[in-house]
Amino acid sequence: MASKVEITFLGTADQIPSKGRNHTSILINFNEENVLVDCGEGTQRQFRKAELNPCKITRILITHWHGDHVLGLPGLLSTLASSGYNKTLFIYGPKGIDEKIRKMLEVFNFYKNYEIKVKEVESGVLLDQKDFFISCEEMEHGVPALSYSFTVKGTSRIDKAKLKKSGLPEGPLLQKIKEGKDVTYNGKKFKAKDLIYEEENKKVSVVLDTKLNKRILPFVKDSDIFISEGTYSKDLEKEAEEHLHMTVSQAAEIAKKGKVKKLIITHVGSRHSKNIKELLSEAKGIFKETTLARDFDKFEI
Repeated sequence: MASKVEITFLGTADQIPSKGRNHTSILINFNEENVLVDCGEGTQRQFRKAELNPCKITRILITHWHGDHVLGLPGLLSTLASSGYNKTLFIYGPKGIDEKIRKMLEVFNFYKNYEIKVKEVESGVLLDQKDFFISCEEMEHGVPALSYSFTVKGTSRIDKAKLKKSGLPEGPLLQKIKEGKDVTYNGKKFKAKDLIYEEENKKVSVVLDTKLNKRILPFVKDSDIFISEGTYSKDLEKEAEEHLHMTVSQAAEIAKKGKVKKLIITHVGSRHSKNIKELLSEAKGIFKETTLARDFDKFEI
């Protein structure tokens, strides 16, 4: 079985939290990787409520340096130091984040017994590992801002049902089959193409605070899950543009044109707390496979 990508929404509010929505934070888990996208105020408490261990975090991706996306960082980093965190914590973000993290650590001084490595990134692949890679793209929000995508690399996998039917035993020969090489066993030739299949990439894209711009569509194209801000409804499109945000309709249009499999709206405007159903209906009218995230919602691919 292929490893799953699990997504947990720890906060889904805009800049003003509510009783039911915490500030923005999203956790992406894949094997031993636990990637936190943004860390709004109260994020570490959301970890506890979700019964997740913050000490398993491996990387933090910061979209931009606005309070509702980063005010949870000092507390989280301090808690890690007090909880026996023993890994190197990698923090990625737009231009200027290195200085901001350094100043934050000076202001919120605590005994740091683990290493923090901060990397400023621009458009392109920021991390390329054996089985996954992370990319980013510059957005437009009045301050340096990024969107991110997490992609699990596709691979050749053996069809277990066909393998069992073939009678080929488990062992070294299977590795050759997986590499696409034909093998011979007991005088019979087995073709790799008959026993393997190609698993496609799995892609999760996260586009938070930004105005509508031409870079979003190619960046999220063909995503299995496209997570997008939806701060405003369509009737407030002018206000959305003035405040450098997007409407749910704009997110849905991108999802439709980008042929994504699922759209998840987050960063919900506090003004829409009483008309959530209407907001979701607006998006689904354009792109049917749309969900509006709530705190602690979980998704997987």
